[in-house]
Amino acid sequence: MIYCVYLILSKKFDKYISYVGYTKNINKRLYLHNNSKGAKFTKGRKWKIAYLKKYKSKIIAMKEEYKLKKSLKYFLDPKGIMNSGKIFPNN
Repeated sequence: MIYCVYLILSKKFDKYISYVGYTKNINKRLYLHNNSKGAKFTKGRKWKIAYLKKYKSKIIAMKEEYKLKKSLKYFLDPKGIMNSGKIFPNN
C-alpha cells in the first residue's frame, strides 16, 4: 500500500500556517481538512498542498513525517513562507 507524506499551507492575514501529516488517500484527506473534518488544528481554514511524497510503507511514511515536522522550524521564516527555495505557495 502507498502512503503519502504531505505539507499543506493556509494563509492567515499576512502569514502562512503549515500542517504536516501522512495518509493513504491524499484527495480525501485534503477534502477533510478543507471541510473542517480533518485534524482539529486545521479546522476553519482553506488548505493547499505545498509538498507531497509517496512511500511504500506506513512505517517509512511515519518516520519521514516526523523528520519533516522537526525540520520545518529551520525552513520557515517569520511570515511562515518557505525560504529553502523549494516551496513557494500561491497567494
